[in-house]
Amino acid sequence: MTEDFLIEALRSVQFDVPDLEQAEAFYTDVWGLTVAERDTDRLWLRGTGDDPYLLGLHAADGAAIRDMTFRATSAQALETLAHRVADAGVSLTTPLGAITDDPAGGNGFAFVDPRGRNIRIVHDDRRLIAEPLQRDRPERLAHVNINSTDVDADVAMFETLLGFRLTDRSKMMGFVRTNSDHHSIVIAQAPVNTLNHVAFLLPDWEGVMVASGRLIDHGHPIAWGVGRHGPGDNVFAYFVDPFGFVVEHTAEVLQVDDHYRVGGPDDWTWAPGRTDQWGIAPPKSDACKAAQLAIPFGRRTG
Repeated sequence: MTEDFLIEALRSVQFDVPDLEQAEAFYTDVWGLTVAERDTDRLWLRGTGDDPYLLGLHAADGAAIRDMTFRATSAQALETLAHRVADAGVSLTTPLGAITDDPAGGNGFAFVDPRGRNIRIVHDDRRLIAEPLQRDRPERLAHVNINSTDVDADVAMFETLLGFRLTDRSKMMGFVRTNSDHHSIVIAQAPVNTLNHVAFLLPDWEGVMVASGRLIDHGHPIAWGVGRHGPGDNVFAYFVDPFGFVVEHTAEVLQVDDHYRVGGPDDWTWAPGRTDQWGIAPPKSDACKAAQLAIPFGRRTG
């Protein structure tokens, strides 16, 4: 591979939730994360990998996604990205410097993109000692899917500002990547600019099945799946959490490099009645469809 991304990976997301205790119970006992840090009205949950946390939870009046965080490949890449964003006329909500309001620490900056999404870029953040992989527990984040009123403009934004590359373009979605994963961000055509869903990576397809069984045991039905996607080739199972966030257990994301041929809408069509490659996933539930449009990006100044 001869790729030279400025961003290494998608690291974490943070949610505002109206009931922190209930959120902790769901995302630990049911979803499979563990508490990494906490204070009075915030907690941060880790997977089995070395990321300091995958999900931050903040007590708030309503449900919103606060931000999504990416890790730069180097200190120089971090500085390059900060200047690139500022030179594009996008104001930094947090200037480049030491991070003091997050347990992961490090250096970074933050900005709000043209459609109101809070994005943070960090480097030299704290790493944990990775735990042994557990089949039914997430290792790391796989991707964030965001709704957009202009998919092509948002694909261009991720490419020109942050150095992502387009991997596939279906009729309704753009898939962009920043490492060998087929996608780290998915941009879905929608009438609103909100969160669509967040996907957590499990070690294999059987892990998706076992984790899905645990959710069903706790009274959370599968909202879509189990199936295998087209772009990305990943196995999936979608759920709606107690606050209306759509979250996905996924595995076996396609690994690609510079030689991958970027697909177009004609490459991603299914036979009538199908919603995935296998043809076994039933249609997405109405509750899931509504939830995939409903979670706003919350504005924050730091």
